[in-house]
Amino acid sequence: MKKTMAVVLMGLMGLFGTLAWAGTARQDSVDRLESSVDVLHAVMGAPDKGIPEEVLSNAKCILVVPNLIKGGFIFGGKHGRGVASCRTSDGWSAPAFVSIGGGSWGLQIGVEGVDLVMLVMNDNGFQHLLSSKFALTGEGSVAAGPVGRHASAGTDWKMNTEMLTYSRSKGVFAGLTLEGAVIEQDNDSTRAIYGKHMTFRNILSGKAATPKSADAFMRAVAEAGHQAAIAEVNDDKK
Repeated sequence: MKKTMAVVLMGLMGLFGTLAWAGTARQDSVDRLESSVDVLHAVMGAPDKGIPEEVLSNAKCILVVPNLIKGGFIFGGKHGRGVASCRTSDGWSAPAFVSIGGGSWGLQIGVEGVDLVMLVMNDNGFQHLLSSKFALTGEGSVAAGPVGRHASAGTDWKMNTEMLTYSRSKGVFAGLTLEGAVIEQDNDSTRAIYGKHMTFRNILSGKAATPKSADAFMRAVAEAGHQAAIAEVNDDKK
């Protein structure tokens, strides 16, 4: 009898532990979505000191990793987590949760509250992202993004670079090189928000419905892309 009770108690403890983990993972993921909204609002609120309009309006995907340093990312010892969305024929895709690790991050050591924004600029970058795990080699795949209202005419961001990267600290955006970093799907957060495993390919290709908890993030993504497109058109008319 005692043995049976012990087995039952161990089973209940395992169940409660699983439920507690699921609740924590979900809350962490929701908090990440909310923090990513703040970062996107900062993008929209700093046209002269942020990401150029034509870069943002031409981006195929947007990845946001909020509070990178506060999350413990130092020299690849740990990792940061974020959220991504890509353009589809029906608008922006539901959010896919990402994990990023490795690479050279020396310039960020000791900086508090650094947010990371990554923009996928062409089909090659999009296909790499759909693979669920890929490394930023630096050979045309990733570059520090230009900053300001307009991108410099001398940059080749529109034709060659798969991904442009930015950091934000104390409200100021700056280009950031992430050579050697590895981006992959955050499976724990995916299960926590969607209730099951879903692949990057299905989510970012527009085959997943947006969960209620991500509504604010999706509005911010759509607003950022729309505002940048309108600003670019208006500047062309001047």
